[in-house]
Amino acid sequence: MRSLPAVVLVVLLAGCGIPLDEQPREPDNPRPYRSGTPTAPGVGSALERLCLVRENLIVRTLRRVPTARTPSEQLVDLFGGPNAGEQADGYTSALAGTGITPVLTLDGAAATVEIGDWAEHGNRSDEVLAFGQIVCTLTSRPEIGTVSFTSAGEPLSVPREDLSLSGAPLTIVDYDELIES
Repeated sequence: MRSLPAVVLVVLLAGCGIPLDEQPREPDNPRPYRSGTPTAPGVGSALERLCLVRENLIVRTLRRVPTARTPSEQLVDLFGGPNAGEQADGYTSALAGTGITPVLTLDGAAATVEIGDWAEHGNRSDEVLAFGQIVCTLTSRPEIGTVSFTSAGEPLSVPREDLSLSGAPLTIVDYDELIES
């Protein structure tokens, strides 16, 4: 007998609800589908990670771009320096204004950046930040594990965070102490 009230309750609840139609129909008040917050006009829907400089440290930043960037496009954006908003937030770059047009080649997870005739650019006090920005930016991509440099087609030894020169493939660990945590 105890199950009788449960059966009555199930029958009553089954009668409540939306009746089935024989054919699909459009809802009375259709709502547009949205997946997240819309982006403002002129702002991209993809994110790009760049490593810029603030207070003599390398800082990982995210920038909205119209479409996902290839590693080569990301490198060109990095050499272009911080945009107006990033500059207003105190970001700079050791790469902007160098006149270098980098060329990136990939061999598996190993990236090589050709920077032209490095001797033209002279010795800079911020070289370690410049190379750290490149290594940090490129190795933030899952498909890139190491970065090497060439100048006029020849291997180039570049400064690591401890100012020692290395011609070996570099990783983010080579600049770890220069990266803002």
